[in-house]
Amino acid sequence: MKYCSSRGLESGLSFRDVLFAGYAKDGGLYVPEEFPKLTLDELKSMAHTSYPGLVFEMARKFISEQEISSVQLKDLIDNNIKKFTTPEVVEIKQLNGELNIVELFHGPTLAFKDLALSVVGGLLNFYLKENQQNITILVGTSGDTGSSALMSVRGEEHTDIVVLLPHGRCTRTQELQMTTIIDDNVHIYRVEGNSDELDEPIKKCFHDESFVANHNLISINSINWGRVMVQIAHYFYSYFRLCGEVGEVVQLLVPTGAAGNITAGCIAQKMGLPITMVATVNTNDIVARTLSCGDFSVKGEVVKSLAPAMDIQVPYNIERLLYLFTDQDRQRVRCLMEEFDRENRVRVPEDVMTSLKQTVVETFVASDDDIKSAMRRVYEENKYVVCPHTAVAAAYHYYQSESVGVPRGVLATAAPDKFPEAVAESEIPVKMDSLQHLETMPTKSMWMRKECTRGL
Repeated sequence: MKYCSSRGLESGLSFRDVLFAGYAKDGGLYVPEEFPKLTLDELKSMAHTSYPGLVFEMARKFISEQEISSVQLKDLIDNNIKKFTTPEVVEIKQLNGELNIVELFHGPTLAFKDLALSVVGGLLNFYLKENQQNITILVGTSGDTGSSALMSVRGEEHTDIVVLLPHGRCTRTQELQMTTIIDDNVHIYRVEGNSDELDEPIKKCFHDESFVANHNLISINSINWGRVMVQIAHYFYSYFRLCGEVGEVVQLLVPTGAAGNITAGCIAQKMGLPITMVATVNTNDIVARTLSCGDFSVKGEVVKSLAPAMDIQVPYNIERLLYLFTDQDRQRVRCLMEEFDRENRVRVPEDVMTSLKQTVVETFVASDDDIKSAMRRVYEENKYVVCPHTAVAAAYHYYQSESVGVPRGVLATAAPDKFPEAVAESEIPVKMDSLQHLETMPTKSMWMRKECTRGL
């Protein structure tokens, strides 16, 4: 398995090369040069595999034996997934009204990002210890990535991590999950501005090749291929636990922000997994416009919502989706993305949209009122609380109440404990206080003012 830039400048790269990277040198994202295809018999052989076993199966298809042996890879995955609070790692709750909640949030920070970042952190540490190398990880977060990234590498002697969080744009609990991590290798900046604005100085850092080289700078946002690779596994796991028979189609409803999660699902489908998806978003609707009618354009400011991890107007993994659905035509991706970089807009061609809509069959935009209504309904009918991001997908399930004729699952991306304000606003009589202890813990962070980011 070799890797290339989605825009074509680089090719023939190893998994290690792209793991220890951020943006590609031409501004693109790193992607596999080809995608493995699975037969129906191969799918059937995986049907009863555990979640860690499926992570191994997926990682083995994208990392060559020459880079890491199967024994080492399996041990690495097993050791890092031990941090999860449930033996199955991922659980599925079958609720009333055919509402199946795929709980992806049983990791250390109660967010689905833990699934990928626990393994990515293990892979980084494996290579760093092998080569006695030091790195600096630069991360921008809209809420959940920051704490998951911090937990994956806190205290590691070969790693420093710098996290930029949008102060006042994520919940107080999310911010405390980051600022209460005070290890010496952790450096947290509270940034004035939204998540897209803090991404701008990060991009400038990664586009400065000498700066990247001098600091061994890498990213573990979902621009990092390792993140997307590991996330492919929870699509296989969800499919096998929801399907009646291997080979039938399952529909998955995906809360979508920067589009890394749904990109993993599209790759799973390209590999042969019989799924369709619905991309569900909040009022920051660029993903919905792009995937429904090809309007990939930035419109106005990021709107603060009850689902802050989705408060994004520049979802960088759209570039990987273009790569997938142009049949890996890197020249075409480069032209489309360079136009977007110049104009903040580009029209996705009709043939690409036709291909894409066979996988992402619909999109849905949920307002804050829709989110609160879905949270209340889930609770009233099931005495079960979902987070506001999961509620975006649940809102679609209730909106599209007619049976789709196939099994359906809602990907639950975070625990409601991280969003006590949204639970209270939804008038749900359950106190979310499992993370209340964070209020009394010491914190460490620094300010990054807007005038500072403009100078980068």
